[in-house]
Amino acid sequence: MTRVVFWLAASLLAYTYACFPLLVLVRAALRPRPHRRAPITPPVSVLIAARNEADVIGAKIDNLLALDYPADQLEIVLASDGSEDDTVVRAGSRVHVLDLPRVGKAGALNAAASAAHGEVLVFTDANSMLDPGAVRALVAPLADADVGGVAGDQRYLAGRESSGERGYWNLDRLLKRAESRGGNVISATGALYAIRRELFRPPPAGVTDDFALSTGVICQGRRLVFTPDAVAYEPVGASTDAEFARKVRVITRGLNGVLLRRALLDPRRHGFYSLQLFSHKLLRRLMALPLIALGITGARLARRGAVYRLVCSAEAAVLGLGASGLLLERRRRCGRLLALPAYFLLVNLASLRAAWNVVSGRGIESWEPRRAP
Repeated sequence: MTRVVFWLAASLLAYTYACFPLLVLVRAALRPRPHRRAPITPPVSVLIAARNEADVIGAKIDNLLALDYPADQLEIVLASDGSEDDTVVRAGSRVHVLDLPRVGKAGALNAAASAAHGEVLVFTDANSMLDPGAVRALVAPLADADVGGVAGDQRYLAGRESSGERGYWNLDRLLKRAESRGGNVISATGALYAIRRELFRPPPAGVTDDFALSTGVICQGRRLVFTPDAVAYEPVGASTDAEFARKVRVITRGLNGVLLRRALLDPRRHGFYSLQLFSHKLLRRLMALPLIALGITGARLARRGAVYRLVCSAEAAVLGLGASGLLLERRRRCGRLLALPAYFLLVNLASLRAAWNVVSGRGIESWEPRRAP
């Protein structure tokens, strides 16, 4: 039984981290589904949900007003979710501001969407700064009637050199390109994405709003594609503790989002996308469990063969490097070599906490953005 558990855990890890990405890349190369792009400029409403964002909201509004997009076709709607600072005041009079009581991020986005007038709804975070041509690039694939939503490219600004999240997103960007080329990207990130107004369905509380809104496009039979030319820049996490808390929140809400969209896991209706969703948003977020199983069984089997000793030693080395990186990161001394294993360990620790939140029924409905000083 120990050997069965060892090889099952090893197979899950190999599939999730190696075989599945390779499958996505090969499928995109062999069975591409191109979509039309055109330099269109439909009426666009940019929606921002903000809570206590006084430090960044002025720069955000200036960034949006400087976009290379026709001014008469661009509307900006800011929904302040019970902000207790000067967010509303600093937003200025150049945008449509909704000064709401505390309703949660989903409630703020729902209010912003109800107040918007554009044919296309563009969602972006308060601390995301867009390239001048980001919105033009974002709406270009909507020239194809089959495309209902477009995910932008989230990139991280230079910050803590130890941050491994930037490295992770570089790898993830390659997969997003392939997923989109083969049919659908799995989901969008909150930094920047767009959907057709008629496809908007209010996201419920307790789930990741960008996941719920973007996958809702696929639920309604349209494509969700990725465009790397629509770039949004975000700062890296302010600290390890803040990043851990954010990851726990995101993964908890993300797992609940998969439960919400469980109909998309049916391959009879959604084909290869169901495998993408299951592998990336469910299996990858639960890889801490087979990692633990592999470590325990590998240690018990180490005397029975070189393969077991090699696997056990390799896992111990990765986790050891990750732990060292996290410890050094607290002192701002973590180098680039340790950044990725440190981030890998942090994400898996956060996923354990998030999985427990889901199993125990502990949802996370409130949000309190933590920005770098």
